[in-house]
Amino acid sequence: MFGLSDLIGVVISAFIILPIVVFLREAGYLIVSGIFGVKNPRLTIGTGPRVLRIGIFDVRKYYHLYSWFSYDSIKKHSKFAYVCIYAGPIFVNLFLALLINALLVNGFLSAYHNFWQRFIFYAVYYILLDSFPMITFNGMPNNGMIIYEMIRYGKRIDHNKEPFLPATSKIEEQYQQEIEQSKKRRGKK
Repeated sequence: MFGLSDLIGVVISAFIILPIVVFLREAGYLIVSGIFGVKNPRLTIGTGPRVLRIGIFDVRKYYHLYSWFSYDSIKKHSKFAYVCIYAGPIFVNLFLALLINALLVNGFLSAYHNFWQRFIFYAVYYILLDSFPMITFNGMPNNGMIIYEMIRYGKRIDHNKEPFLPATSKIEEQYQQEIEQSKKRRGKK
């Protein structure tokens, strides 16, 4: 039966574990791209209207449903460098899942066993989601497809058509208009 403890577990999984796993996954891009000298890296986390932009990070309203890494150029142009950048998140999640599993097996994290099992679940979920080449629901290639296209055809397909700069997408413009209208209504009262 589904009880209160299960509901709490779902909330913890959705709002704590999943965002942490996504953030650590994205760290894989940044670590590897730093090694290969990527210029102007950008990291978008989430979809919908922009909530916050700090440096290279663009955080959207629906923060853990989608993320995208992009960059302008790379110092070391090679298939190897390109493949490594997009394999970075896969290897970060693999490393974390194996490390946490080893710690659980050896009794180091036994106090929060369920939490760490869920963490491993989501890490493996993203490993599988990133590894198998496919086009996602929004028409963007996943990391597996990006890696496959580079190895097989030598073709770069990681270009993000969604704008990074503020107020350039239709959704962002609509959101900003709604905010302005809301401010005007509050000002009249």
